[in-house]
Amino acid sequence: MLTVTFHIGRRFTCPVQKFKNLVRTICVRFRLTNASIGVAIVDNKQIRKMNKTFLHRNTVTDCLSFDLSENNSSRKWFEIVVSGERAALLAKRRGHTVQAEMALYITHGLLHNLGFDDRSAAQAKKMHLLEDEILQQQGFGPVYDGKNKIVSNKRRRKC
Repeated sequence: MLTVTFHIGRRFTCPVQKFKNLVRTICVRFRLTNASIGVAIVDNKQIRKMNKTFLHRNTVTDCLSFDLSENNSSRKWFEIVVSGERAALLAKRRGHTVQAEMALYITHGLLHNLGFDDRSAAQAKKMHLLEDEILQQQGFGPVYDGKNKIVSNKRRRKC
């Protein structure tokens, strides 16, 4: 059984059902059927505190992902934390909607939980292409160009 829950900070609004569908679609694609996935939309202060506590980095980040699964359990337990405040700032700067930016962060965090990595340029390119494919299929549009750079709204083609 797949369970998806959202916890949204008071300052943020988002299309919860559309984001749940995004998470479910990714899980189906990677045959993850026995999982509990929680997504929290928080502000910069909260994500900085979590980043410092868990990764020892005293900076704001776009998302954090945690695999809380038990070693001997077939059920996966993932938590994804997204900075809604950072999404709003970068969406404006990049010419995307806040929804598309948040969808990118959710997708990115979940792909990390599923074993994808972006430490090398080749890994990052592969992950970004996959993120774009998923986001386009879910109606959020492309985010990256072929050179792993963020696509601004001005450069996107209208369908």
